[in-house]
Amino acid sequence: MVEDLRDKVAIVGVGSTAFGENFDKGYADLIVEAAYEAFEDAAVSPSQIQAAWLGTCFPDSGGYQGNAGASLADALSLYDAPISRVANYCATGTDAFRNACFAVASGAYDLVLVVGAEKMRDVSARESLVGQVADTGHPVLGKGVTAPGMFALFATRYLDRFGVGRQTLAKVAIKNHRHGSLNPKAHFRKEITLEQYLAAPMIADPLGLYDCCPQTDGAAAAVICRADLAATFGEEPIMVKGIGLANPVGEELPFDPRSDFVSFQATKDAARRAYEQSGIKDPLKEIDVAELHDCFTITELLTYEDLGFCRQGEGARFIEDGVSSLGGELPVNTSGGLKSCGHPIGASGIRMIGEIVGQLRGRAGARQVKDATRGLIHNLGGLGAVTCVIVLGS
Repeated sequence: MVEDLRDKVAIVGVGSTAFGENFDKGYADLIVEAAYEAFEDAAVSPSQIQAAWLGTCFPDSGGYQGNAGASLADALSLYDAPISRVANYCATGTDAFRNACFAVASGAYDLVLVVGAEKMRDVSARESLVGQVADTGHPVLGKGVTAPGMFALFATRYLDRFGVGRQTLAKVAIKNHRHGSLNPKAHFRKEITLEQYLAAPMIADPLGLYDCCPQTDGAAAAVICRADLAATFGEEPIMVKGIGLANPVGEELPFDPRSDFVSFQATKDAARRAYEQSGIKDPLKEIDVAELHDCFTITELLTYEDLGFCRQGEGARFIEDGVSSLGGELPVNTSGGLKSCGHPIGASGIRMIGEIVGQLRGRAGARQVKDATRGLIHNLGGLGAVTCVIVLGS
């Protein structure tokens, strides 16, 4: 059964903090900043919000704030609205948004808030995500596991199978840093050269420093409402055309004998569901701009193919021909992506939504894609265990 959300829900406001090492701001400070920017954008007050969803994946990394919806209630004095906390690996933000959309589309609420927030930089290395996995993960499989190490398996297989070199991965990093240099809210606002990329330390061969996104502090928010009420709020509502969520392989993707290590089945399944709802037949021709989950450069390369932007094995040509750059046929990660913006896990998916909303409204400034009317958000969780794909339209 297709969970059809097409044109039933509208985004009327978005907001975001600057992403980075926000040592001078607490978890609640980040929420307040992002939420009130979204309230102002939607021309609503907190008292009008009927329900809310909070996306925080790893509260242990942020002083244990974000364990429940109460963290959002406290930050915004939002005590009269029911609040749910969502955690779904790196797809936490988009899944929180997905659940909010279902509640609005069902008629349960008219106007709701979604916030994604994560405080990643206030803990020591031993308390970080790597430390948590080592301390609490599987006694065998969890020891020595790192995200770069796992995604390096995909990079090694892809480079070998399709005869691609590290220079192709470098083009993804260089592009996203160039885009990020234009984004005032990105963690890293600087361009890089091929020479810098090649000279950087190796993290997990073949992935070097510039292949990996940083852990970051940040929050992002969206206000959504019933489509028929959209004209009541804000100025330029953006319609939800389709949402797909998939988790077909479970926790241990790297140990799944069905995995070919050159694609993510979760992305393919989530995209199929989102495309069915939104009526998309040819993604390359029908999507104008996309935000993809580039936790590592290889992830963006594989995702071009898994989303149907090009055929398998042609991702290298897609990036090398400039198709995914600003000015190309389908610009990808105009925000700078996770590579430049950083990755406060619960906030990233909502930040991506905000970027696409800005593009479809024509408000992206130097990053603006000409005549953009339909955009896509792709949010990958875990080691490819779960993916959420969202299609938005103006």
